Amino acid sequence: MVHLGSAGVTLIYGRDERAIEVAALLKEHLDLTVLITEPHDLPPPRISEFPVVKGKIRSAKGHLGNFEIVVDDYALPLPSSRDRLRFAPARDGALSRCDIVLDMSGGAPLFPAADLRDGYLRADPGDPAAVLRAALRARDLVGDFDKPRYITFSADLCAHSRSRIVGCHRCLDLCPTSAIAPAGDHVAIDDKICAGCGQCAAACPTGAAAYALPPADALMRKLRTLLMVYREAGGSRPILLFHDESHGGALIDALARHGDGLLAHVLPVSVNEVTQIGPEAMVAAFAYGAAALRVLLRAKPRHDLAGLHATIALTQPILAGLGLAGERLAVIETDDPFALGEALRAVDAGEAVSAPATFLPVGGKRDVLRFALRELHRVAPAPADVVPLPAGAPFGSVEIQVEGCTLCLSCVSACPTGALSDDPERPLLRFSEEACVQCGLCKATCPEKVIGLTPRLAFAAAMTAPRVLKQEEPFHCIRCGKPFGVKSMIDRVTAKLEGKHWMYQGSPSRLDVIKMCEDCRVAFVTEEGLDPYAGTARPKPRTTDDYLREREEKPRR
Repeated sequence: MVHLGSAGVTLIYGRDERAIEVAALLKEHLDLTVLITEPHDLPPPRISEFPVVKGKIRSAKGHLGNFEIVVDDYALPLPSSRDRLRFAPARDGALSRCDIVLDMSGGAPLFPAADLRDGYLRADPGDPAAVLRAALRARDLVGDFDKPRYITFSADLCAHSRSRIVGCHRCLDLCPTSAIAPAGDHVAIDDKICAGCGQCAAACPTGAAAYALPPADALMRKLRTLLMVYREAGGSRPILLFHDESHGGALIDALARHGDGLLAHVLPVSVNEVTQIGPEAMVAAFAYGAAALRVLLRAKPRHDLAGLHATIALTQPILAGLGLAGERLAVIETDDPFALGEALRAVDAGEAVSAPATFLPVGGKRDVLRFALRELHRVAPAPADVVPLPAGAPFGSVEIQVEGCTLCLSCVSACPTGALSDDPERPLLRFSEEACVQCGLCKATCPEKVIGLTPRLAFAAAMTAPRVLKQEEPFHCIRCGKPFGVKSMIDRVTAKLEGKHWMYQGSPSRLDVIKMCEDCRVAFVTEEGLDPYAGTARPKPRTTDDYLREREEKPRR
């Protein structure tokens, strides 16, 4: 659990006297400050029971019990105000800290996915009922609160970046509340801001972020039991309906009370948030015998659902590639129970797999997903060995332009999952497709820019040995014969330096130093008495003054 504490320090942000009226209702319960954006013709109070200031919020961050607000055009009222409030000279950048923010400004929300930010209450000032509801909620936000820790995060599995080069950023792009931020080689999740939508866990390719209410394997065990019992009872072609309890549960209840209810072959599955459903749950559902899957959404979602749509876009071609064609996956966006019933009756489910799998999901997210895919491939009506996937998929192959690769192995040190590896005995680069998550770090790190990513799902990857992408003979020291480096790399360096670099001009023996191992290089320089400064004239170092002088001389020329 995550602890949140609020002492009731509240900022009421409004544009006219209605904010002051709400403050008068709450003054006995909360420690109030009223911030007015347009304080025109406001009469001064006879007794100042709470501060009334003017200003406009530039930025806001934080959560219940710890908001930090930056205010521009901030000014205090003058004590000499008589017929209306007059204010002292304004200033920008005023900082305010509070526990609760009640926003009645009528403008844009201060936070993304504002309805999911604990402690931030927003109401339309033109709707008295909404304002009253927000005021009553603010009154109750005093004390100590515990909220669930929705996401468990393992930093050592994160493939966000290496050596300040960014690779995977799926969770950063999807988080609706901005609770995720870069933190070195991995990301950090602020549990006090996280609203539990689960899109980061559904999109995470390595399993570093995992949903905890319930975990992925627990949801899959629930699906396994549900579909096995349904099949044993004589049911066929089941349609799974994923829904949340607050919205979907109410719609299903209304359809049962005032309509015909759900069809007999529609099996509702309640989850905390529908956006938590990852590809492992969808794939497992079809492996267990589901004929179709629908996700029930609000007509006006509370936040962006790009993560859920990306999960469906990833899973749909996998199903089609295994012979489960048709619209097997889709969403139903409605707030009308009768529209829900019509949408479910219109589903053309098609046939499910003839011999459903019965495997028990065990392990982390990535392992469970791989196992579910293999089981679906085993029972699918028309299994394909390789299925092309859309860009951004967490499965795929790495290809290199062999002629441009120098086997510098920068990609090996950057790979967070060990998909790329080398051999300490000989210069080669190997690739294990089973471990690749298509984070793109190898492609971004490669100095020669010869690495490309091919998103696909190869079912035989788990049973094949790592593939050798490039292998070369080592270069042997011209003095002792010790193997070191790679011949193509030594030849390339020699070609770039010969006759071009001042240190290697004047004598052919100077260039031979590059073709020696680290031990012979030192011995050769000592024996021959090579002076690095005895060659051709060394170029004069250029300083900042040189660049500034040339910049001044250009207009004269």
